[in-house]
Amino acid sequence: MAGNRKIFEEVGSAGAAKVVAGGMIATAPSGARGAVRVWLMVIFALVAVMIAFGGLTRLTDSGLSITEWNPVMGALPPLSAADWAAEFGKYQASPQGQIVNAQMSLEAFKQIFWWEWGHRNLGRVIGLVWAVGFGLLTLTRRVPAGWAPRLWGLGVLIGLQGAIGWWMVASGLTGEMTSVASYRLAVHLGGAFIIFGFIAAWVFLLGRSETDLLTARRSGERKVYGLSTGVMHLLFLQIVLGALVAGIDAGRNYPTWPDMNGAFFPADAFDGPAVPLWANAGVVQFVHRLVGYVLFAFAIVAWNRGRKSAYQATRQAFHMMMAMMLVQVALGIFTALSAAQLHLAITHQIGAVILWVLVIRARNLSAYPIQGSIRKGTA
Repeated sequence: MAGNRKIFEEVGSAGAAKVVAGGMIATAPSGARGAVRVWLMVIFALVAVMIAFGGLTRLTDSGLSITEWNPVMGALPPLSAADWAAEFGKYQASPQGQIVNAQMSLEAFKQIFWWEWGHRNLGRVIGLVWAVGFGLLTLTRRVPAGWAPRLWGLGVLIGLQGAIGWWMVASGLTGEMTSVASYRLAVHLGGAFIIFGFIAAWVFLLGRSETDLLTARRSGERKVYGLSTGVMHLLFLQIVLGALVAGIDAGRNYPTWPDMNGAFFPADAFDGPAVPLWANAGVVQFVHRLVGYVLFAFAIVAWNRGRKSAYQATRQAFHMMMAMMLVQVALGIFTALSAAQLHLAITHQIGAVILWVLVIRARNLSAYPIQGSIRKGTA
């Protein structure tokens, strides 16, 4: 047949060979993973600031200064003397305004108002950055295959977090409540760390190509991954317990360590009026300390296994995790001894953010180790 090639025909005499089309990974828009990663890193930074800002809002007792939830018009602060007087009047009618700050001046009110206003508006900015970024990435077809559900889920979590924030604030605006319910504060902070954790994990994944991740997954170290997952879960529990401690100012009641006012378990824990266990200062502080000891011990076990990894990046990740764990333990002790002074308490909370990211990074590298080159090796 005329179309058949001869057996000894020179390869170079044939026409150009057809290029085999790649799969979805190969045909993804150039730079799509990088664009999504940059966008997530912006949200990551904003959420980190939000967590620190929220801690300061709580420690300055500013969270109940705005007594209404107005997602749109609430973005504008009072713009006239009459507006300030109206806002101050609403606060004076609240339980905290009547019971705790009955003698507060307008100028003092403005100081706590700006903390809460800034906190709420930072939340609005995060929501706006998500919406605008996701919209642009979708319109320009720069969302990598399979990532749309995750990014939609992030938007849902951000919106839910705003609603939880108001649910928390509303608990301190009725009856004789002069602060927010500590369990609602714990849910709110826990939600922030969940959002932060998802973003961190996704940023780490998007920093590497899909083909690289598929190859690395085959070399994943399951035992190290399991241990780091355990550290992550224990750390999350400890963070939530820390929010319970902050919510009832339990950190100011027992400024001693390793004992609690001279006892292993506080002798006066049940002396006062009967309250739920999550609102009992002695019990909450004791459990927070106890879980801290368990977390530290478990982290040592995970680090000891991680430092023996065959991969240099994984070993370094576990070294960094353990170093920050030591710093965080020291910060916790000094915070307790200082009766939760403002600067130490907020530093301790920021330390939790850093440790959270480092644990997630170590876990990520356990599942997707970075392969060493022949020249450099893995050592």
